Amino acid sequence: MQDLSAQIIRAWRDRVGPKLLPLLSTVRLGGLVLAGLALWGFAEIADEVLEKETQAFDTTILLSLRELHNPLLDRLMIAITFLGEPTELTIMSLALGAWLLWRGQRSEATTLAIAAAGAAGLNVLLKDVFARARPALWARIVDVKYYSFPSGHAMLSVVVYGLLGYLLATHFKRWRVGILISTAVLVAAIGFSRLYLGVHWPTDVLAGYAAGLVWLLTCILSIEIWRHRGTIRTQEAARPKSTSTK
Repeated sequence: MQDLSAQIIRAWRDRVGPKLLPLLSTVRLGGLVLAGLALWGFAEIADEVLEKETQAFDTTILLSLRELHNPLLDRLMIAITFLGEPTELTIMSLALGAWLLWRGQRSEATTLAIAAAGAAGLNVLLKDVFARARPALWARIVDVKYYSFPSGHAMLSVVVYGLLGYLLATHFKRWRVGILISTAVLVAAIGFSRLYLGVHWPTDVLAGYAAGLVWLLTCILSIEIWRHRGTIRTQEAARPKSTSTK
């Protein structure tokens, strides 16, 4: 019995431990809690939208933003909102993914492509499910199509720019704080531009952020798992093989 216990302990130490502990150090409790809160937030917003209980809140905020309009700010918001165009973000992600793949960064390339394509597909699906009409509180200066909930700009910007910011922060740790702050500011500006232009309700943008955050954290987790698997395989390949003597 003692021999069996010793064998189990050795197997855990040599095989299971090195694979499990890095994963446990990666899957931070805070990240899981944040993903859970984002998912709960999306569900709560979606429920309120379906029951049409957010209309007064949404309308009040948009009409307040309407007071800020001026020609200079109009041009600035149009430029900012272009940075969050779902089609352009998806194409950019696929192009960057191809470049990363060419450089041999397979995990980052695959995850980036899946992140953008998955977010775009999920957004279209959710829009079809909720079929919410866009605001029509004033004559819009940008052309928009399809349904409103959740905001594709908000969702795709969180996923694509969030993942790019994460990758840059892990490779350039010296500027990590600046990279993450810049990413957050850009994503927030894109969401604000959609409200300023009157093409989305505030709850559309909030729901887009929430859904995008859940998908972003899922993609980041997949990258970290992939990286740790690669590290373990490299260590195992570099480990000298024992030779038996007769």
